[in-house]
Amino acid sequence: MFYAIMATDNADSLSKRLAARPDHLARLQTLQDAGRLLLAGPHPAIDAADPGSAGFSGSLVVAEFASLEQAQAWADADPYVAAGVYQQVTVKPLKRVFPA
Repeated sequence: MFYAIMATDNADSLSKRLAARPDHLARLQTLQDAGRLLLAGPHPAIDAADPGSAGFSGSLVVAEFASLEQAQAWADADPYVAAGVYQQVTVKPLKRVFPA
């Protein structure tokens, strides 16, 4: 089943995000290589593809896991969590309807 991992950044966490980004992307690449990643990306803090120093307000990952517990464990082990980037992380089951 797919799970949506929705994270909200702490204020002024851009430098922490940039420092932890290579490890964060490596984990996402592993999911993609396994064919389990539907989409992933950050939410720019302003209406721009490159928000510059405004940074990001959070992230969204939609990926396939065997259970909610496994999705939560994966989210809890994210380098952004360890680095203090995320203020809150919510994991919810997602029923994929589109694209078919």
